Amino acid sequence: MEASLGEIPFGIDFHPLKELVAVSLITGDLHLYKYNTDGSSLQRCLDLHAHAESCRTVRFINGGQAVATGSKDCSILATDVETGSVIARLENAHENAINSLINLTESTVATGDDEGCIKVWDTRQRSCSGSINAHEDYISDMNFVSDSMKLLTTSGDGTLSVCNLRTYKVQTRSEFSEDELSSVVVMKNGRKVICGSQGGTLLLYSWGFFKDCSDRFVDLSPNSVEAMLKLDEDRLITGSENGLISLVGILPNRIIQPIAEHSEYPVEGLAFSHDRRFLGSISHDQMLKLWDLNEILQGSENAAKGQDASSDSDSDGMDVDDNPSHSKKGTKTKNANKGGAGFSGSNNFFADL
Repeated sequence: MEASLGEIPFGIDFHPLKELVAVSLITGDLHLYKYNTDGSSLQRCLDLHAHAESCRTVRFINGGQAVATGSKDCSILATDVETGSVIARLENAHENAINSLINLTESTVATGDDEGCIKVWDTRQRSCSGSINAHEDYISDMNFVSDSMKLLTTSGDGTLSVCNLRTYKVQTRSEFSEDELSSVVVMKNGRKVICGSQGGTLLLYSWGFFKDCSDRFVDLSPNSVEAMLKLDEDRLITGSENGLISLVGILPNRIIQPIAEHSEYPVEGLAFSHDRRFLGSISHDQMLKLWDLNEILQGSENAAKGQDASSDSDSDGMDVDDNPSHSKKGTKTKNANKGGAGFSGSNNFFADL
C-alpha cells in the first residue's frame, strides 16, 4: 500500500490500537491515513495545517486519543484523533526548533530540540516536568528504558547521552564520534545499545560502558542510517539514505538481507503498526508506503537461525559512569531538513486536554 503525500515527510507513527497512521510534513501539515488489514486500501482521513513551519515529529499520545506534533516553529500541538480538532497548542515550548518527540508513559512525553535540550511533559498534570541540556547539537533520536528511568539520546554532536529522568541530569555521555548519530535502539535484553550514524556505521555500546563503543558494524557504509527499528533482541531494521530498508543481525553482526527498497531517495522514517502486521516507511520521494512485514521478511528466518547468540562475548556489567564527559562539539552541520523520582512540574501544558 502506498499514498502520495505531496510534500517531503519528516515523521511517521502508527495508532496503538487502530488501523491509523500519522505523517508530519515539511509544510507544517499533519496527515492521518486509514488502512485495511488486508492491505487493499490506504486513504487519507485528516489533512490539518498544524504548524506555521515544518512539522518534524509526530506521536500518538494518551492511548491514541490524541496525536502530538513538534515543529520548527518551537510549538507542540495536540490534535483529537476522532474529530481532528485542536485540543491544545503550546507556543514556544522550546527556545529552539523541536526535532524529536517520543512517548515515555501513558501520560508523559519527551521532546528534543535543535540545540540539545530535552523536556519532559506530563499531559495529565498539564505541565513540564523538567528539562535537561543533554547535547550541543540537535536531538536526532530518543529511546526510553522504563525499568531504570533512563532516556537514551543521540545527537548531531556525535554523542550518545544517558539521561536520568529521576534527577533530570545527564548521567553519562559517550566520547565524540566522527559522525553525527542519527538513531538509537536497545537490544540483547537491555545489554546492548545500537546507534546509527551519518556515515552508515552502527556503533554498539555495552550497557553501563557508554564512554566508548564496544563494536562497530560498517557494512551499511557509506550510506547514512537515517532510521532504525528493533525487530527482536537479535535483529533490527534500518532505513538508509540510498532508499534501502535492510534486516540487520546484531552479534553476530551482519546484513541478513535487504527487505525492501522504498525509492532512490533517503528513508526519513520507519514505524511498526500496532499489531506489527505492517512496516511503514516515508522518504524524500514524498510517498508513504506500508509493507506487509511477514511478506518482506519471508526467507530471512532461516538466514537468521543457526547463529549462536553466545557470540556476544563482551563483559556486560551494569555499572553506569557517574560523570558525563564534555565532548567537543562535532564539526558537521545539522541536517538541513530537520535543521526527583516522579514527573512533576509547573509549566502549563495541554490546559484544555
